[in-house]
Amino acid sequence: MKGKVYIYTGDGRGKSPAAIGRAVQEATIGKTVVIIQFLKGKVPENIVFLKKMEPEIKLFRFEKSGENYSELTQEKQKEECRNILNGINFARKVLTTGECDLLVLDEVLGLIANGIITVDELKRLLEVRDETNVIMTGVELTEEISRLADEISRIETVTNSGV
Repeated sequence: MKGKVYIYTGDGRGKSPAAIGRAVQEATIGKTVVIIQFLKGKVPENIVFLKKMEPEIKLFRFEKSGENYSELTQEKQKEECRNILNGINFARKVLTTGECDLLVLDEVLGLIANGIITVDELKRLLEVRDETNVIMTGVELTEEISRLADEISRIETVTNSGV
């Protein structure tokens, strides 16, 4: 049976924490999890904590720069693209080998928005999964990407106007 594809999207904060929360839930019931983070820029504090959860949760980042991708020079963006594509190839290997029960591709939708990968490349990546469930996060969600998912969760910012 094919694994499910979940997308956490929207303009609100909390997509990555929701995915990490789901990863922790899976780990607590004996499942193995691989998290690959993209476009994260400065190293978040949660990386140090998540590294303590190995081997149940393994975290990978392939980008070398500490700066946000959008703030890099064109030359550095090209270099980071190569690193990011190494991360995508690693994700393919993880899915092909069935190395984990849950693969989290954090901010992978941002790769499409930045023109680093195409929707077709993402689709081909997802097609190699067997029983592995996949969570993808990102702000921009197109109809074409929506069709790849079994379930979509929208996280929105709602301002409190005092009502």
